[in-house]
Amino acid sequence: MKVAVIGGGSSYTPELIEGFILHYDKLPVKEIVLVDIPEGKWKLDIVGRLAERMVARSGLPIKLWMTLDRREALSGATFVSTQMRVGLLEARAWDETIPLRYGMIGQETTGPGGMMKALRTIPVLLDIARDMEELCPDAWLLNFTNPAGMVTEAILKHSAIRTVGLCNSPIAAYKWLSSLYGVSADRIHCEFVGLNHLHWISGITVDGESKLPELLGDNHEGYSAKNVPQSSWNAELLRSLGAIPSYYLKYFYLHRELLTEQQAAAAKGETRAETVKRLENELFDIYRDENLAEKPKQLEQRGGAYYSEAAVKLMVSLHNDSRDVQTLNVRNDGILGFLPDDACIEVNCVVASKGPVPQPLKTVPPSVTGLIHAVKTYERLAIEAAVTGDKGKALLALAHHPLVPSVNDAQRMLDEMLERNRPYLPLFFR
Repeated sequence: MKVAVIGGGSSYTPELIEGFILHYDKLPVKEIVLVDIPEGKWKLDIVGRLAERMVARSGLPIKLWMTLDRREALSGATFVSTQMRVGLLEARAWDETIPLRYGMIGQETTGPGGMMKALRTIPVLLDIARDMEELCPDAWLLNFTNPAGMVTEAILKHSAIRTVGLCNSPIAAYKWLSSLYGVSADRIHCEFVGLNHLHWISGITVDGESKLPELLGDNHEGYSAKNVPQSSWNAELLRSLGAIPSYYLKYFYLHRELLTEQQAAAAKGETRAETVKRLENELFDIYRDENLAEKPKQLEQRGGAYYSEAAVKLMVSLHNDSRDVQTLNVRNDGILGFLPDDACIEVNCVVASKGPVPQPLKTVPPSVTGLIHAVKTYERLAIEAAVTGDKGKALLALAHHPLVPSVNDAQRMLDEMLERNRPYLPLFFR
């Protein structure tokens, strides 16, 4: 079994290596290859040496190596995991700051910034998928690259490769509930409905007993993430929804508050991109320690906690035909009747060796269907723009996004963002 990690120089890689070591009995990986681009070679060298020390300390017969040759890495792979950032953190800073100047949310996975990340990323992932069709046609592509739902939908539409999108948010929800109730995660069941970074938890049981009413009544802050401001939810909203929203939905439900927070932070030079850059520099300083042979605790501050747990759990289930339930990004295929079958949604799936099977939903809050439909309309237009390089489609996508208040402002912003991203958008500048 060979696993190729695209973006192997990522600061997240030690967590993934830890997952392979901990679950070796169920997932006997024989070969792990970390691949990156020349600009990321210095990171690949540092994190690769740490990964080698981790494997050596485990005593397991795993061959681990690094390369800048993507095709060499993909050849004969069983699983391919993507954790890449086209344009690096510099492009993330553009995604977060340019929209703010036009009075719009600046974020790397939703709104205008999310669209620019998709425009940069989707063509590259489709190139990888084409390489896989030639070099490892039976492999599974596990996509963590954001915006995960849009990227996964693009691959499902434009490639024959088997792919699944993943996010650490659902596992974070289980961790929160496990801590809250003092029980193991296997005694908890959550029903997720929606899209990646746009889901609601419409049902929560512990040992079969519903806990959702008390969670909504107590107005628990809920599970959250390092990269989303911690503005409190409106208690009346939660009770009326009858569901617990993803923390990313604060950008929609608390738009003005979060926009004000972002603008104030940007004025001080305290964007999330700057924070991540600082955290990454600190992490790589730690990774350089030749005595370090385990994942450092500081990695949890990076905002991607439980990444390896989600990735390795899915690989284990696909390899062993486990038929357990995981929350994944997959084709709709009639689960949400108001969306096309080929739309990518984030729901519970039973994972078998042939792939994840989305499960019928017990509860779809009527009040959320409109927002899901609107955002999916934007996503599908943005995917089309990414694949064709059609600026008109990109503007149309922004015009349909609920976080974009003015198409005239959006057009000026789009011109600036396209020009700034010119090196990464060859289809738009042919």
